[in-house]
Amino acid sequence: MAIDQIDRQILAALEADARLSFAGLGEAVGLSKTPCWKRVQALEAAGAIRGYHAALDPSALDLGTAAFVQISVRFDTHETFEDAVRAHPMIVACHATVGDTDYLAQILARDMADLDVFLRTELWRLPGVERFITIIAMREIKSGGSIAANAGRR
Repeated sequence: MAIDQIDRQILAALEADARLSFAGLGEAVGLSKTPCWKRVQALEAAGAIRGYHAALDPSALDLGTAAFVQISVRFDTHETFEDAVRAHPMIVACHATVGDTDYLAQILARDMADLDVFLRTELWRLPGVERFITIIAMREIKSGGSIAANAGRR
């Protein structure tokens, strides 16, 4: 699917506020409700829109400690490791990487003690974990950057 300027405007508007009505969204991009709805359906079908969600503040939910963990796993365990990562609630994001380690995981914990328990008793038990390096985040500078703005830059 070719994404045109109106589609980019729709994506940017939904990324900023996924609760917009189709009438409000259409008004924002200069379309009536029905053509706007059809474009959103096409963007969903093409996979440009993964879904809709609420952006939660971890610290408001007593998850004030963030860490990034570089993880190395045995070669024959990548699939089972990835399945275990997807199932673990403290691992909020994980990327396969190239370099000295195999994965970079983002962890949210209540506090340092909670993170310590996770690292010592849970992360080691995930399939194939051989070693890991933990980086503690002091404070968040940016999150939830605009994918639509990045894709639309020239």
